[in-house]
Amino acid sequence: MIHCSLGFTEDEADTVARLYWQAFSGKLISVMGPEAKAHRFITSVLDPSHAIVARNEAGQLLGVVGFKTFQGALVGGEFSDMRASYGMFGAIWRSVAVSMLERDVDNTRFLMDGIFVSSDARGQGVGTALLDAICNEARTRNYPSVRLDVIDTNPRAHALYERYGFKEVGQTSIGPLRYIFGFNVATTMVKPV
Repeated sequence: MIHCSLGFTEDEADTVARLYWQAFSGKLISVMGPEAKAHRFITSVLDPSHAIVARNEAGQLLGVVGFKTFQGALVGGEFSDMRASYGMFGAIWRSVAVSMLERDVDNTRFLMDGIFVSSDARGQGVGTALLDAICNEARTRNYPSVRLDVIDTNPRAHALYERYGFKEVGQTSIGPLRYIFGFNVATTMVKPV
């Protein structure tokens, strides 16, 4: 049985950072690499108050879905956090590059900001349990719908979201940034809750 709950412990932060990097390194490696520095940065800025975690009956962390609000995001941080991991010059250009991918917080829809599942737990319903949990959290916070963005190089995720009832509402091309981030189009999808 899969149990979902808000937050994760300080002891789980390293695992969350590792799973996050496994899921998103394909689009972030050019900007956030090398891996050791990316891992240190991600671990330092994780905010458990913006995460819903799936665990098995033994309490093992299986996956995470993050969300973004005006109060923060699963992976946030300030320029000073980036400088601590990458140095001044590295922080400057990385901050500019990452800011180009930032998504605004929408007052009318709850913004899902990344979902990732341990490779050992894939195909066991963890992703669906996390989608159930993010929709429940949206309802708890009185949002009428959940919004997410999925990139064109992740057709499996796109198919999962469609099966779950998310509908496409728009697409955004990132133009020449595709050479940096490895994808061309982000599709915005919304599901009423």
